[in-house]
Amino acid sequence: MVKTADRWNDYRLLDAGDGEKLEQWDNIVLRRPDPQAIWPRDKSFALWNRADAVYHRSSSGGGKWEYKKKLPESWTIRYDSLTFKVSPTGFKHTGIFPEQAVNWDWMGDLIRTHKDEELRILNLFAYTGGATMACSAAGAAEVVHVDAAKGMVKWAQENRDLSGLQDRRIRFIVDDVQKFVEREKRRGRTYHGILMDPPSYGRGPDGEMWKFETEIIKLINACLDILDEHALFFLINSYTTGFSSIVLEDIMKTMILTEHPDGRIDTGEVALPIEHRNLLLPCGIYGRWQRND
Repeated sequence: MVKTADRWNDYRLLDAGDGEKLEQWDNIVLRRPDPQAIWPRDKSFALWNRADAVYHRSSSGGGKWEYKKKLPESWTIRYDSLTFKVSPTGFKHTGIFPEQAVNWDWMGDLIRTHKDEELRILNLFAYTGGATMACSAAGAAEVVHVDAAKGMVKWAQENRDLSGLQDRRIRFIVDDVQKFVEREKRRGRTYHGILMDPPSYGRGPDGEMWKFETEIIKLINACLDILDEHALFFLINSYTTGFSSIVLEDIMKTMILTEHPDGRIDTGEVALPIEHRNLLLPCGIYGRWQRND
């Protein structure tokens, strides 16, 4: 199944093609690479040549932004009641993955429906905290936000403040996710909702190596040890190239559904609608376990 993030007002995917995407973030237009957009772009679409900033990849790796006009270092966009900081980074990212709004909505709806259960939510590889803020705003009793990058955790704290969630119980942790989950097991802590957005490759704060294909099963097993017996959901996102949603479905059926048979599995792709043409831009896969009520 394809889940499309089509409820944005401050973000628009204007067009995509020839390995690039053209996006509007509030009133600022950015042009940056996207490896999925291999179809031809519409060269007659004038906005391609009117972007405020263009990200150019380097043949030696990485890349840099070319600014067509002076832009603020950062600005904000809104999604429902949430406000997020946007800032172009040296790695082409902006601090927000707008396609993940479909998962924010799904988790938010579940939490609002079960607020009387005092839900504890764990967000792993939590980045700048879009999902953290969505779960907290929906009424989770506690959200624990874990990421190995200190700068991303600081950014998430800014998003908490921008969204007016300073009074909510959100714990920000800079740590290797595997080590943190294992310590939570030793402490006897459990969570009613666990979500993760693991990278293809990465390093922990002490240089720990992460490779999706070799580490994901170990991490899921560790998470199952701290998934509460009355758990509400388990969500896995993946942007790893070549990793099929069918494989993710098989993993969730054999691991999560076996341990928690009182639920159901839903897997597929997340996508963004391309405004200029009747097309969708694929943006990774999702796997959801949800408790049956």
